[in-house]
Amino acid sequence: MKTVLYPGSFDPFTNGHLDLVRRAGLLFDQVIVAIAVNYQKSPMFSMEERKSLIERCCEDIVNVKVVMFRGLLVEAIERFEAQAVLRGLRAFSDFEYELQMALMNRSLRNSCETIFMTPTQENSFVSSHMVKEVAMLGADFRPYVPPAMIPAIEAKIKELKMEQK
Repeated sequence: MKTVLYPGSFDPFTNGHLDLVRRAGLLFDQVIVAIAVNYQKSPMFSMEERKSLIERCCEDIVNVKVVMFRGLLVEAIERFEAQAVLRGLRAFSDFEYELQMALMNRSLRNSCETIFMTPTQENSFVSSHMVKEVAMLGADFRPYVPPAMIPAIEAKIKELKMEQK
């Protein structure tokens, strides 16, 4: 069975993420969406919340599994028995960063392969960071996220605004 590991913080999970999961599901027997800790970001949702939300967003895709992990990506690859890592590339700046990560992962584990996929045109500019910013500023974020994410983001924005008062 060919398994691809799709790591990320997914905070929040966007239509771009969902699109890559769907398309990877056509190429691999199993797609594992691996929610990782990113110490450089302050998350809107807990890892458990993200796991539950992503499972709802992907419930119609039979060959998807959602997991959480801490630590090195190469350790997660071994743990979940994946043959490759999936990464999305929206722009050339993404490529520079992702190439460095792919090379580092390969230096840590020689058999670590990275598969790069580009987004569809309508998702080429969508990022979790931009969705959070648009939502926090009161603009319509709904076109950029799966329907299951909408009430969760709305509730979280309301909660965060109450905390700021």
